[in-house]
Amino acid sequence: MSWGIELWDQFDNLEKHTQWGIDILEKYIKFVKERTEIELSYAKQLRNLAKKYQPKKNSKEEEEYRYTACKAFLSTLNEMNDYAGQHEVISENMTSHITVELARYVQELKQERKSYFHDGRKAQQHIEICWKQLESSKRRFERDCKEADRAQQYFEKMDADINVTKADVEKARQQAQVRHQMAEDSRADYSSILQKFNHEQHEYYHTHIPNIFQKIQEMEERRILRIGESMKTYAEVDRQVIPIIGKCLDEIVKAAESIDQKNDSQLVIEAYKSGFEPPGDIEFEDYTQPIKRTVSDNSLSNSRGEGKPELKFGGKSKGKLWPFIKKNKGAAPEDFSNLPPEQRRKKLQQKVDELNKEIQKEMDQRDAITKMKDVYLKNPQMGDPASLDHKLTEVSQNIEKLRLEAQKFEAWLAEVEGRLPARGDQARRQSGMYEAQNPTTVNNCAQDRESPDGSYTEEQSQESEVKVLATDFDDEFDDEEPLPAIGTCKALYTFEGQNEGTISVVEGETLYVIEEDKGDGWTRIRRNEEEGYVPTSYVEVYLDKNAKGAKTYI
Repeated sequence: MSWGIELWDQFDNLEKHTQWGIDILEKYIKFVKERTEIELSYAKQLRNLAKKYQPKKNSKEEEEYRYTACKAFLSTLNEMNDYAGQHEVISENMTSHITVELARYVQELKQERKSYFHDGRKAQQHIEICWKQLESSKRRFERDCKEADRAQQYFEKMDADINVTKADVEKARQQAQVRHQMAEDSRADYSSILQKFNHEQHEYYHTHIPNIFQKIQEMEERRILRIGESMKTYAEVDRQVIPIIGKCLDEIVKAAESIDQKNDSQLVIEAYKSGFEPPGDIEFEDYTQPIKRTVSDNSLSNSRGEGKPELKFGGKSKGKLWPFIKKNKGAAPEDFSNLPPEQRRKKLQQKVDELNKEIQKEMDQRDAITKMKDVYLKNPQMGDPASLDHKLTEVSQNIEKLRLEAQKFEAWLAEVEGRLPARGDQARRQSGMYEAQNPTTVNNCAQDRESPDGSYTEEQSQESEVKVLATDFDDEFDDEEPLPAIGTCKALYTFEGQNEGTISVVEGETLYVIEEDKGDGWTRIRRNEEEGYVPTSYVEVYLDKNAKGAKTYI
């Protein structure tokens, strides 16, 4: 099966067919290119979708992600990012392995096709020239033969005529001989050209054209094979990411299976528990008896402090049951005394933690400025040490201010947790006067702290129940859970950590990173149980992309 033999006379059709083959290849390239664009667009939309539903930092949404269902949803969003990344990989691989390669191959194919058909047209032109030479030689031979016949007939006519002179007859005879010679020469020339044409035509149809058409056939078969290989690559690119996509889906299933409804229910209790006991039964008040009406001993206001005088004002009780207390309008007090005990404790603890973080940040900044000042002192050409004094003083003042603020909230926190008496009893604690010795004062204090609508705030409930003896303050803070490692680092130089909060490292030492550089030039690291800060420029950091809080820098 050879195009050179079977299609020897289909030059134009083969030219059209091979052009069609190139068009098909270009159409497939366009198809793959559009597929890559769709994959990129899909990946971008997936990433935007995951980003849209990510919790906003420092917002109420971030608090909601304590629940296991929300954590599972967050894991789903993170896996969708990885899922989107695989579609980007599909687009990238299809572009590099199919689109780019086929585009280069098409250019080579066009050049090869052009070369073959150029040779074919050249062979056609040569055989056409030979044909024209043959036709010309043939017509000349035909014309010379006719001229020779006419010259012979004229000679015979002159020779038969008795009135013609002998000289005229001789002249006609010579003219006939010349014409016969010319016819013979044309005949020989025509015969030679005919033989040459037949040879060229045989070479054209049995050698040149078959060879050219065979090359075109091989070129076309390579094109067909190449497009088939590209289709296989197209499928393989998709197949390669299936395991990773499956892993992403497995992680989503794993996150869904980690949802614990009991744990979430417990978190709801911790989030909204007030700390109060349910109110008891209200006793019947007999108005037929000529006695002063009092609030039942089982009411909420008396349920926690038996033996204490009831809080009265104008003959009516001001104590109300907590579930029915109206919320005070206006701005919330600084000490969160408008909240139930348990919620107040959480808010105060959160505030103390925030202040401690701010204090640590300011201390880090102070240490950094101090180190910079030491550098300036050792190398005056780098800067003026006195220029940092104002900033150092300002930071120290901020630290002192934050510490006072933290102490205030810690005192309130200790008060709520029952580790200190109420603030109104501080002076009496120092003089040895307790609530048991002066209940009237306590009651008056409680009345002064009633809200305008007669409801009690949580703080007044606390004060009415203070039974704390004059004991020293007992620090019973739980140990903080150590921060998780978010990567590792390698010390590039030796650093002597002599200031508070820093840690010494030796060149080449490998340590754990627990907090990234926040822009102040310091990185927090850990060696076994020892933690501290080192200059960021002294270490080479390798962050774990999967670690919580880790960021990727490009």
